[in-house]
Amino acid sequence: MQAVFVAGCLILSILACSQGYISPVELTATARAAGLLSTTPAPTLTVMLPSETLEAPTSLPTFTEMPAVTKTLRPTSTVDPNATPKPPVQYYTQSGDTLPSILGRFGVTRDQITSSVPIPETGLISPNILLIIPDLLTDVYESTIILPDSEVVFSPSAVGFNIDGFIKQAGGYLSTYVEQLSTGPTSGAAIIKRVALENSINPYLLLALLEYKSHWVYGQPRNLAETEYPMGMVKLEQKNLYQQLSWAVQQLSIGYYGWRAGILSELPFSDGSFVRISPGLNAGTAAIQYLFAQWYDKLEWAGALYGPDSMPALMEKMFGNFFIRAQSVEPLYAPDLKQPALELPFMPGRVWGFTGGPHSAWGPDGALAALDFAPPSTLSGCAVSQEWVTAMAPGVIVRAENGIVIEDLDFDGIEQTGWNIMYMHTETRDRVAVGTRVETGDKIGHPSCEGGISTGTHTHVVRKYNGEWILADGPLPYELSGFVAHNGSVPYEGTLTKGGLVVIRDLNGAVTSYISRPKN
Repeated sequence: MQAVFVAGCLILSILACSQGYISPVELTATARAAGLLSTTPAPTLTVMLPSETLEAPTSLPTFTEMPAVTKTLRPTSTVDPNATPKPPVQYYTQSGDTLPSILGRFGVTRDQITSSVPIPETGLISPNILLIIPDLLTDVYESTIILPDSEVVFSPSAVGFNIDGFIKQAGGYLSTYVEQLSTGPTSGAAIIKRVALENSINPYLLLALLEYKSHWVYGQPRNLAETEYPMGMVKLEQKNLYQQLSWAVQQLSIGYYGWRAGILSELPFSDGSFVRISPGLNAGTAAIQYLFAQWYDKLEWAGALYGPDSMPALMEKMFGNFFIRAQSVEPLYAPDLKQPALELPFMPGRVWGFTGGPHSAWGPDGALAALDFAPPSTLSGCAVSQEWVTAMAPGVIVRAENGIVIEDLDFDGIEQTGWNIMYMHTETRDRVAVGTRVETGDKIGHPSCEGGISTGTHTHVVRKYNGEWILADGPLPYELSGFVAHNGSVPYEGTLTKGGLVVIRDLNGAVTSYISRPKN
């Protein structure tokens, strides 16, 4: 296998990517675990892989073995031996629960939990299993579930919702709003739909939040701040509806997927105070609580979420009883759910670079669900590539726009149901058309920098099930051609392992980031 050498060193293309409205960030594991997600821009780096046709080796090289990534759980509280012990918590497991997420939320260790039946150390736990858990937490805001998970993510509950018709009938400021985006003049209804699809956030919730904060749906904004910053984030670079909604859904994603993974346990309020989240809540409620904590102090927050004029009460008036709606679509995934067989997203016999370990599916702070791969090239940056991104499984194409291709693996033509794959940064040239049925290995399009912000040509691939992004290193491991994804210490770092082989996402362009798909 030939390679291009410069000054005696092999040069690989390494790149950073993000989707949506602002540039990529890398969040430290410590800050994310504490719920304090400070951000720093990802470095601008480029990748150069050999442009010659590279034959897949008969067996991949044995790369350096990497130690397993360990997850530090929140330490348990120190119990005063002289204090009267509190009675234990009786907790019934929910859909999506895992042992690590329960340990993180309740601040306990595995041997402190008593269960009515054995619970798995890894993978999903069946719902409605009784767990007896010591009550060790302090400063907990005891609260109840606000919204089902299916009303936060763009789930089957919102399939068929006529966004345009609803906004037009409501007749408020949103119905006549037009904003200039990179794709041209865009109506308010089109922005709601775009943000809902890009982030997989329920349009019912987006409209309820917009009406609650700034009266855009049924009425008019009352002042300049509500007009220009309708989601309450007053920053010039986040002015107008698309940027404002994009910021809001990132806060929802921090809450939802942080809770799902068991790494979010506290709410940081706008006044600098903190409160421990009630551990028995669901991911959807944690998402709403986290967003509202960015807006209000603790007293205002409680009224906005649990008072008589709360946002959930408004949402029910607008769209009906969401708990009844959820009964027909939840749980969003069963405990025995398995990922379908997936292959690496490029042609057999070609060698690409593994350039992005688990990182945000969309925007800077979303679910750590995406992986990046860069094609071979002798040019750096956003160079035109003749390489092909290929289908990871059989399916039908349901969306192809703005650099995004969505493949529906259950062939029902609905993006919000079953397994779907997003191929991001897919060039318009030669891109597969909506409605096309594809088999594993069929051509999707060329990798590029189209869609979002990217510093180099690559593809960004993410799994979604019933509208929820599926974490790459979670209870449903991301497996491609037998390689399984693992988180690094920060987003974008990480490894792919297959038996004794380890492929390392490497910023310095080491050969250990090479990966190929066998011809057979």
